[in-house]
Amino acid sequence: MLYLFLAVVFGLALLVWSAGRFVDGSAAAARHFRVPPLLIGMVIVGFGTSAPEMTVSAISASQGNPDIALGNVFGSNITNIALILGLTALLSPIAVHSRVLRKELPILTLMTAIAAFLMYDGMFSRQDATLLLLLFALLMGWSVWEGIMKSGDELAVEMENELEQHPMPLGKALMLVVAGLLLLLVSSRMLVWGAVGIAGAFGVSDIVIGLTVVAVGTSLPELASTLAAARKGEHDIALGNVIGSNLFNILAVAGIAGAICPAAIDPAVFSRDIMIMLLLTVSLFVIGYGFRGEGSARINRIEGAILLGIYAAYTIYLVSTSFA
Repeated sequence: MLYLFLAVVFGLALLVWSAGRFVDGSAAAARHFRVPPLLIGMVIVGFGTSAPEMTVSAISASQGNPDIALGNVFGSNITNIALILGLTALLSPIAVHSRVLRKELPILTLMTAIAAFLMYDGMFSRQDATLLLLLFALLMGWSVWEGIMKSGDELAVEMENELEQHPMPLGKALMLVVAGLLLLLVSSRMLVWGAVGIAGAFGVSDIVIGLTVVAVGTSLPELASTLAAARKGEHDIALGNVIGSNLFNILAVAGIAGAICPAAIDPAVFSRDIMIMLLLTVSLFVIGYGFRGEGSARINRIEGAILLGIYAAYTIYLVSTSFA
């Protein structure tokens, strides 16, 4: 049992560290190849911060544990909105001026609703997964166009400033990309092995382990980058981290996992976890889109506290019913 806990702890630590190096290297390399800053912020950083979820879910699905893979997706999206944005807004209210991010909020809501609809029948098939991957490809095409055409957006300005503050030689950037990716694979295997073992030892379902331990662990890169961005006053990057990560999770991560290993969706999982994920996404759209006429999206401290309260209540309920 000790080996299982050590595998989870060291796997999570290595996962977070390698994800950070992968993001830093990818962003710096893209900068050397003259990729537009907005495109780096929307695609490369979003992909990098979702790399832990992607590798963990792909390995889980390939080993015949789709519940951990999908639990990781649902739990990560819940964690990103309720815990990470809630904590960030409580510490420093988030005011977002990026027009691109305000367009992505309804897109995220729509994509989450489509994924929930596909899983409503109790089965996440390869056809469902393929549709999500196709939507992901279309969304990436739109992101590339936005990155090229809208260089003056607030998110692009913040990303440009961030990249200028942390210059890196091309050779070092490419080395970090390769090393980060390899370590992501190693740490993901370690984490999945430990999580599956612990679930079996305590009689907890794979889906609950995916929703809690694995989801929080793979969301740590988003937590670190979002808090760091908010502390610097880079609110567009802070919200962009969460929106980008959630889009990658619900389309690419779930799509890859479902394509590898189709999964049955328990009715309790749909009514509890998928609906919580969907409702939180809708609430983020409502409170963050700027309907209050303030000229920008804004998440204040009260709303941050509410999001944190929802996350605490959900986690307590999940854990208490798992051991009941």
